[in-house]
Amino acid sequence: MSQTLDVRAAPPEVRVTRRSAFARLFTRPEFGALLGAIVIFLVFYSVAEPFRYADSQATVLYLSSTYGIPAVAVALLMIGGEFDLSAGVAVTSSALVASMFSYQLTANMWVGVAVSLAVALAIGCINGILVVTTGIPSFLVTLGTFFMLRGLNLAMTKQITGNVATNDVSNIAGFDSARKVFASQFSVGGVSIRVTLLWWIGFIVLGTWVLLRTHVGNWIFAAGGSAPSARAVGVPVKRVKIGLFMTVSFLAWFTGMHTLFAFNTVQSGLGVGNEFIYIVAAVVGGCLLTGGYGSVIGAAIGAWIFGMVNQGIVLAGWNPDWFYFFLGALLLGAILLNTWVRKRAEAMR
Repeated sequence: MSQTLDVRAAPPEVRVTRRSAFARLFTRPEFGALLGAIVIFLVFYSVAEPFRYADSQATVLYLSSTYGIPAVAVALLMIGGEFDLSAGVAVTSSALVASMFSYQLTANMWVGVAVSLAVALAIGCINGILVVTTGIPSFLVTLGTFFMLRGLNLAMTKQITGNVATNDVSNIAGFDSARKVFASQFSVGGVSIRVTLLWWIGFIVLGTWVLLRTHVGNWIFAAGGSAPSARAVGVPVKRVKIGLFMTVSFLAWFTGMHTLFAFNTVQSGLGVGNEFIYIVAAVVGGCLLTGGYGSVIGAAIGAWIFGMVNQGIVLAGWNPDWFYFFLGALLLGAILLNTWVRKRAEAMR
């Protein structure tokens, strides 16, 4: 009796290659910004002796935080595939509303803060609704909002106060407690630190957690990558985008409250052009203009780079008139570097 030997081909050996920690870091959106930040830090550290002092670094971080807080929300919005060109003047609008409401109606400062928050969120909601219901690009919708808010800031301030700035609100009830929340400072090793730095870190952590550890974060990436595909798998794209516009308005409001309580009064012309700095920070940090890619940490690094360049030029004794040239060169260089990093990262996958 013969036996038939059943010989089956052995399955091919499957090898799983584990990427090194450096390879994983290389694929992160903020990797290019981190390299740029290190280079810029070393340059100013070597050419400007005052840049090495702790109080100078505290000033850099403070300036970075005032731009970095709105940049957190702007980065999330850009990852979601949209822009908000009204964010800069919205900061000023929020401060003006809180100041004039409390001063003119002799209301507690916290009442003005609450009214200002409601107005800010309403503006963000309107921006979002217009974008998702009309199909008009957010660039155009928020450009219109930008001009409207800029005009309202000046016209209403002059109409109500008779001047281009608000009245001093430092003697209004509730001012001191609000200042502790939005504009206080404390000392660490003899160096004065502004509370905005702590708030900035908190917003970065929260934004990163939402983006990378929640369903909402997945929805943001999906909505920015391909809205039709996201809708097909059940992502509430309209609600996500409206929520992102309101998030930008919220952090613009927060920054406006800091401005108000740090200086007691607000100039109606402030904030024009700051929206581009927020966008530059996000782009330098790895956010794509087409959406669907980026990180909050990258935007924070971009804001830090802006703070270093802003202060470093002054501390190095360079002509500050060249600042915007450096800012433009930084943006172009960051885009080229991030494009190269992204292509290399795709090749490593």
